[in-house]
Amino acid sequence: MREERVESVERALSILEAFGSERRAMSLARLAEETGLPKPTILRLSASLIRFGHLRRDGDGTFRLGPSLWRLGTLYRRTFGMGDAVRPVLRALVAETGESASYYVREGDERICLYRELSPRGGGQRLDEGQRLTLGPGASSWVLLSWAEPHARHGLDRVRVSRGERNPGLVAVATPVLAEDGRLLGALTLSGPRERMDETAQARAAALLPEAAARIRMG
Repeated sequence: MREERVESVERALSILEAFGSERRAMSLARLAEETGLPKPTILRLSASLIRFGHLRRDGDGTFRLGPSLWRLGTLYRRTFGMGDAVRPVLRALVAETGESASYYVREGDERICLYRELSPRGGGQRLDEGQRLTLGPGASSWVLLSWAEPHARHGLDRVRVSRGERNPGLVAVATPVLAEDGRLLGALTLSGPRERMDETAQARAAALLPEAAARIRMG
């Protein structure tokens, strides 16, 4: 019985996880395609999700994410207490470089894009705030893994550049954001397509990011 209840929860969560920046509204058929769940199962689970405000269904039958997720996401961000300090810095980086700026935190074996400001020029990685990624290849992953322990930081570069490690067409530059006591708070990243993020752009990002990280710490 216990295992069945866990499976039901995971199925319900898979419905929410199916939504994204390119899938903000979906029909029942599309949800079934994205989740692999039978339509009757989706209808049964969605009734509970709608009741708690995590999902809503329009008059034409289209499913969308519900307002309760916004509340939960806001509460999650507040546990870090950094939004007021991070967002202005991200906006300033985007205005100065024209590329996307992101702030990642570590949760277990994953990294979460907690805050993100998109490039007005487009062409970068499609990534939503709150999206979870593995701690695999990439500049932000390297920062979150390498800078986690203060005693192991000797000799580490303050800035890391990844060229196509996670996405062949993407270049990312990242630096750690540290608290006054030396704790790692997160990773600050600038990223963009290879054709724009040439060596000159990478050097500029490498110079800007540590200063921007310091502004977050002071904020």
